[in-house]
Amino acid sequence: MASSHSSSPVPQGSSSDVFFKIEVDPSKHIRPVPSLPDVCPKEPTVTDQHRWTVYHSKVNLPAALNDPRLAKRESDFFTKTWGLNFVDTEVIPSFYLPQISKEHFTVYQQEISQREKIHERCKNICPPKDTFERTLLHTHDKSRTDLEQVPKIFMKPDFALDDSLTFNSVLPWSHFNTAGGKGNRDAASSKLLQEKLSHYLDIVEVNIAHQISLRSEAFFHAMTSQHELQDYLKKTSQAVKMLRDKIAQIDKVMCEGSLHILRLALTRNNCVKVYNKLKLMATVHQTQPTVQVLLSTSEFVGALDLIATTQEVLQQELQGIHSFRHLGSQLCELEKLIDKMMIAEFSTYSHSDLNRPLEDDCQVLEEERLVSLVFGLLKQRKLNFLEIYGEKMIITAKNIIKQCVINKVSQTEEIDTDVVVKLADQMRMLNFPQWFDLLKDIFSKFTIFLQRVKATLNIIHSVVLSVLDKNQRTRELEEISQQKNAAKDNSLDTEVAYLIHEGMFISDAFGEGELTPIAVDTTSQRNASPNSEPCSSDSVSEPECTTDSSSSKEHTSSSAIPGGVDIMVSEDMKLTDSELGKLANNIQELLYSASDICHDRAVKFLMSRAKDGFLEKLNSMEFITLSRLMETFILDTEQICGRKSMSLLGALQSQANKFVNRFHEDRKTKLSLLLDNERWKQADVPAEFQDLVDSISDGKIALPEKKSGTTEERKPAEVLIVEGQQYAVVGTVLLLIRIILEYCQCVDNIPSVTTDMLTRLSDLLKYFNSRSCQLVLGAGALQVVGLKTITTKNLALSSRCLQLIVHYIPVIRAHFEARLPPKQYSMLRHFDHITKDYHDHIAEISAKLVAIMDSLFDKLLSKYEVKAPVPSACFRNICKQMTKMHEAIFDLLPEEQTQMLFLRINASYKLHLKKQLSHLNVINDGGPQNGLVTADVAFYTGNLQALKGLKDLDLNMAEIWEQKR
Repeated sequence: MASSHSSSPVPQGSSSDVFFKIEVDPSKHIRPVPSLPDVCPKEPTVTDQHRWTVYHSKVNLPAALNDPRLAKRESDFFTKTWGLNFVDTEVIPSFYLPQISKEHFTVYQQEISQREKIHERCKNICPPKDTFERTLLHTHDKSRTDLEQVPKIFMKPDFALDDSLTFNSVLPWSHFNTAGGKGNRDAASSKLLQEKLSHYLDIVEVNIAHQISLRSEAFFHAMTSQHELQDYLKKTSQAVKMLRDKIAQIDKVMCEGSLHILRLALTRNNCVKVYNKLKLMATVHQTQPTVQVLLSTSEFVGALDLIATTQEVLQQELQGIHSFRHLGSQLCELEKLIDKMMIAEFSTYSHSDLNRPLEDDCQVLEEERLVSLVFGLLKQRKLNFLEIYGEKMIITAKNIIKQCVINKVSQTEEIDTDVVVKLADQMRMLNFPQWFDLLKDIFSKFTIFLQRVKATLNIIHSVVLSVLDKNQRTRELEEISQQKNAAKDNSLDTEVAYLIHEGMFISDAFGEGELTPIAVDTTSQRNASPNSEPCSSDSVSEPECTTDSSSSKEHTSSSAIPGGVDIMVSEDMKLTDSELGKLANNIQELLYSASDICHDRAVKFLMSRAKDGFLEKLNSMEFITLSRLMETFILDTEQICGRKSMSLLGALQSQANKFVNRFHEDRKTKLSLLLDNERWKQADVPAEFQDLVDSISDGKIALPEKKSGTTEERKPAEVLIVEGQQYAVVGTVLLLIRIILEYCQCVDNIPSVTTDMLTRLSDLLKYFNSRSCQLVLGAGALQVVGLKTITTKNLALSSRCLQLIVHYIPVIRAHFEARLPPKQYSMLRHFDHITKDYHDHIAEISAKLVAIMDSLFDKLLSKYEVKAPVPSACFRNICKQMTKMHEAIFDLLPEEQTQMLFLRINASYKLHLKKQLSHLNVINDGGPQNGLVTADVAFYTGNLQALKGLKDLDLNMAEIWEQKR
């Protein structure tokens, strides 16, 4: 199967429609290689790196196809030579073949349709002999029959002899066992197995050869395509060689001369740089003596500028100079010494500023000195100077409290400092007015202290912002300069390219004076930047470099500080914008920290006084006064520092919680004692309680002020009038209303305890409800107070008291809702639960009153007999008990509630009467018994409607009769 080009290596290809992937240039009219039919299945192979010779030819084609190295039996026989990388490639669409659509075949279909009809008609008349088709079919059937003789195990895609089961199935071990005298029979069996396998191989080879014969034309067509591709590659190689020759000629003619000119110009510039570097070395040699002179006059900033300039020159321009090998370390030591001197001076300044008398009106001490120090520290990147200032603030805050306590104790004659030695013990001996004045003095001193700290930090903050502003402006100038330089370079490159194209020399177009600025362009750019050094080896324009601080690398700009001090901001600041921004934030945080320090010291002072329970023993007015003073101080510090500190507020809240607990426990104990001694009888209402209720009606929930100097005494009223309604109450409820108002007023005086007061007040209302239920409905008053029985009047009075509290719950809820933050409105649900509990309690009392009468009806009507006289004794007793019930509750409950209660009692009466009449078999038949019952019912109805407030009551007594059908 060797081709005629046997001397050349076989090129790689694919087993799909195209064997090679060739890039076709559309501009060249080269006809692409025609696509080939699919000869073999797609199978990747490995490329054969050896040269192909005639000895690689395989005479036995079926043996080549049955190569055991192949992964699949159906693989392409090309992979035998070309390797496992024989893969498909994408078919490139032709640029010259048109897109064929159905419209191209329309004319042909029209011409052939008539012939097709005639052909079909002829086929029907005279069918052709299908000898050839039968032959093909017979051949196909024969091939299939032969292949069916081969066992299915050889046809499996996962057939592998290394599998033990497969190997035992194909080659049974019994055929190779010669033991036991059966050697001849086993040998015959082995020969038979070999012949069988050979027969299977012949069948497969015949079928493979038949398939190859069907595809022989495609195979030779593919081999022809390889020759055409080799011709294309040969032409491409010649074209590449020609292009390389032309490029080499262009490089020799056009580039070498111009590059020589540029090398000469570069050599001249290097000589200039050497000269400038020698001058720079002479200047740097004088740096250290100059720094010593500046330090002797305390010019730290100038010395730092000179050191920074010299170090940068040593690192960038004079790096590796042997004579300066020790100068860098010496300058570093000088710089560290200056840093220590500046930090010590700033610490001294902070101590002097914070510990001067607070009565001094001066806000900032030596503002010029502060600005100079801060600027020098920023220049040296010593950003921890704020920590020093913070430590000084803590010490000063401690001293302020200590000095205030000493002054106050010394002014108090009752304290013997010889007996009581410790200052804290002396402070605890002060009474509340004295201690309150001391706390007020401490808060005022802290306020002045924070104002001074804020003024000092504002100066530092202004210096930082000035440096940040300068950095931003310098960056903008750099961007503008870079844009200009880029435009200049572009114009120069364009002109140079033009001169080279015309055949001129660069030295003819540029003189020496024009070429030098171009060579030192980088120097001018570095001098324009904020971090540049004028004393560099690239500088040509400057004749010499000086070491004086006024003529060194500083390019300064003036900035004004709010205090009126002008500073010169240097351009060599090494701080980045992020560092300056972080420093500005740290300054603001330091101001917040000053506020926190004052609050923390105040909390410690407060807690030291509260150790013996002093604050918990304060009455309401004293605690409110203390709370208002602390809240005022918290607001003042928030206005000064811009943030609310939470430590003092938390301490106030903690003390307020203790105050609320004691406040609540006192009133709950008082209410418990009142309920335990309450006899549940109607009490007279003093005038002050009526005034209290009237003030609530006007929308003001507060305890009315006691009127002094009034000798007129008003008589107490029988009932309490609330918005036109009369409430008969017990004495405990009157005091409970006053207690509720005390809770509401405490919320107004101490807003921070609103949520706690709401919880405590709801607990108090729940306690009154549950305790009154135990005493009245649960008859607990019989043992607690010693009542003989719980009467209907006690029940009605208890119900009316509960109704009075329910009336004021919405008012209390509105009062708390106006003082709660929106996120805590959910706490108002306590009032909804309390209202529901009170209504349930009132309903239980009503049910109890109905149950009392129900048991009475059951007792009396069960003995009722329909006989003379009329009215019967049973109905007389019922009317008598109804009258007593009415007399007991009518003056206590409103008319509407009385009517509703008697309607329920009447319903119970009708139910029991109906039950008894059914038991006596009395029906509405107009007989004597019916008449007697009707007379008794009329007597009951008349007596009931004759009672006050029940005249218009619809009793509907006709429902008592059973309907007889």
